[in-house]
Amino acid sequence: MRIGEIAALVGVTPRAVRHYHQSGLLPEPPRRANGYREYGIRDAVLLARIRRLTELGLGLDEVRGALADDEGRGLVEVLRELEADLARQEAVIRERRERLAALLDRARDGLLPAEGPVSEEIGELLAGLGPASDSPMAAKDREILALLDTVVPEEERARLIGMLHGTAEYAHEVYARLDDLAEAAPDDPRVAEAARVLAAALPDEAGWEPPAEGADGLADVFFGDLAPAQSAAVRLALRLVQERQQERKEGER
Repeated sequence: MRIGEIAALVGVTPRAVRHYHQSGLLPEPPRRANGYREYGIRDAVLLARIRRLTELGLGLDEVRGALADDEGRGLVEVLRELEADLARQEAVIRERRERLAALLDRARDGLLPAEGPVSEEIGELLAGLGPASDSPMAAKDREILALLDTVVPEEERARLIGMLHGTAEYAHEVYARLDDLAEAAPDDPRVAEAARVLAAALPDEAGWEPPAEGADGLADVFFGDLAPAQSAAVRLALRLVQERQQERKEGER
């Protein structure tokens, strides 16, 4: 094989092949009488392994070390490993295509939220909140839900979604009251009323003591994006729900 042929076979550029030669990762093959390099199957196997390792994020020195560890292995063993790796890549691509197909179907039906691709569960929750409105607080809420869809583990996300289902009917009033606090001071009397309305919309399971500033990165992101009075209202609402939960448990004893 010539350099262009082995590059096309492995899925790299001839320039990359020359770079690997210069870096000492890929030994120079024999040359024909006309001066052109002549590559064989072992060169292709090694080049494919270099490509795979670099795609995993390894630097050239790390790739060199990994290749040194593989010295002495038989060609069949290396080919089997490469075949297994390709199978894993195919599975990942298949899963991504299935998710993309579902997103395309939802986009064609007008069901994809403005926040972009999210899980089906979060998408349903956003749809329950209604179309994006002019409410700044509603926009923040939708952005936070889209963020949680990415950073929260699947099991925890399912629990969160379960808690939030059924709160959509209160969304308009909650957002309106929180929007009114955008320019207010934390001790504004409207803070307590907004907290009461928000607490009524949340299930008992949502009650928790908000962490102090700087104690939780995700909580800091959430509360840091709120105005001082809005943050005070949300923190108070969570404490009210926690107190309600404790009262319910005591009543069941």
